[in-house]
Amino acid sequence: MKMRLEPAKASPAAYHAMLGLENFVNKSSKLEVSLLGLVKIRASQINGCAFSVDMHSKDARVNGETEQRLYALSAWQETTFFTNRERAALAWTEALTLITAGHASDEVYAEVRREFDEEEMVNLSLAIITINGWNRLGIGFRKVAGEYQPHKTA
Repeated sequence: MKMRLEPAKASPAAYHAMLGLENFVNKSSKLEVSLLGLVKIRASQINGCAFSVDMHSKDARVNGETEQRLYALSAWQETTFFTNRERAALAWTEALTLITAGHASDEVYAEVRREFDEEEMVNLSLAIITINGWNRLGIGFRKVAGEYQPHKTA
């Protein structure tokens, strides 16, 4: 597969705006690095973005995530490997990523509210929105998976 175009070169201002949101989510949101990693991988799995699955699973490993949890992430509801907070975040990730399937049900919202305060809810939602945006850029412009090299974020 060949990349169709490089968004950062085609529209630097738009790309920097996305980076601004990404930087907020990663550095200012008070959400755990490990939780953000799980959210990014799960949304990318749902969206079928190979580049992002590759990137964020590599980053998660560097930041201490276990192979067991990464392998089980697509079936997280069937395991006991994730905390209640992580499970709530993953449920919210699925609800917002698959928004037309259930429009973020009251049940999922209540589950997330038990684990996250209001500010964290907004920041978690922005993290999900951001990775979904990156996934659409990656898929739309055919960002090639496999070449990304991880860096430690925590």
